[in-house]
Amino acid sequence: MEGVNEIQSLIMVWFTVFGSLTFCYFIVRKISTRSIRLFFTLPIIFLFTILPLYLSCLHFVLITSFFITWLCNFKLILFVFNQGPLSSDPSISLLRFVSIACLPIKMKNNENPSQQITKKGLKSTWNYSIKFLLLVLVTKIGDYKHSLHPNILLALYSWHAYFGIEIVLAIVTAPALALLGIETEPQFDEPYLSTSLQEFWGKRWNLMVTSILRPTIYVPIRYTCMHMVGTKCAKLAGMMATFVVSGLMHELIYFYETRLPPTWEVTWYFILQGVYTSVEIVVKEAGGHRLRLHPVISRFMTIAFLLATNGLFFAQVLRDGLVLRVNQEYSVLVEFVKGAVPWLF
Repeated sequence: MEGVNEIQSLIMVWFTVFGSLTFCYFIVRKISTRSIRLFFTLPIIFLFTILPLYLSCLHFVLITSFFITWLCNFKLILFVFNQGPLSSDPSISLLRFVSIACLPIKMKNNENPSQQITKKGLKSTWNYSIKFLLLVLVTKIGDYKHSLHPNILLALYSWHAYFGIEIVLAIVTAPALALLGIETEPQFDEPYLSTSLQEFWGKRWNLMVTSILRPTIYVPIRYTCMHMVGTKCAKLAGMMATFVVSGLMHELIYFYETRLPPTWEVTWYFILQGVYTSVEIVVKEAGGHRLRLHPVISRFMTIAFLLATNGLFFAQVLRDGLVLRVNQEYSVLVEFVKGAVPWLF
């Protein structure tokens, strides 16, 4: 019965999302005055902020809070000022408008297409298949966590998060590609190949978040500070503000999942990443080619730093037993599949 109620809540939440975005499409989109647009959009942004509280399943909460509370709300903020993906095409259809608003879709840049992107904007099937097998392997190794060193276990959690997020986002994006013919870019660009923190956070990790934080946080802060502190400092200020906002949004998602007061550990994690990325940029600009390391060395140093600091990111997850709850939900899913298609087992 509890599972049925959760499914009903999920349906109610997403019907609410669809209805709200339909209102934006037919009503708000026709309004040219920004202040009036903002007046009608703010209640929807508030509604999208509280919707995850109506769910209890961790996977449902994570997907809804990331897609709706974070990405969709930020797209709506741009929409108010007639910017962003929701305002780029005046002839956009309702279904495409809703899909772009609430799905992690990063429109493909046709001027500089990546060689790793197929016609449909996703990586090859082999790429995702290998990562799925690696995800299964990492999960199985994690079953022996009591016999593993804490640092090895932390590395496993980091890889599990990467493989899991990329595969889930690809699965969610695939229907939009098939039904709407939308060309998109992959949400990740092999982040383990990063040779610097700047490259990792700006060009390889969760590009959907990067593409939405840049016009909503980085650009306005940089433009505001440019006349006060100069171009270089303004860029660093915009970047630090972006990391802070990312940390706060992750803190909010943690709250949705745990329903406990924030500990601010994940916020400090992103502040730490912002500080070290800023130092990295300043040092590279000052040293130029003299401080350039071999790609293998810089790649190792970047991944090592990220793994060493990820303990701060996962601290609340491990302390509040979210890993155990995730495993329990996996077990429920397996039992459901066994009952639905017993011939697979």
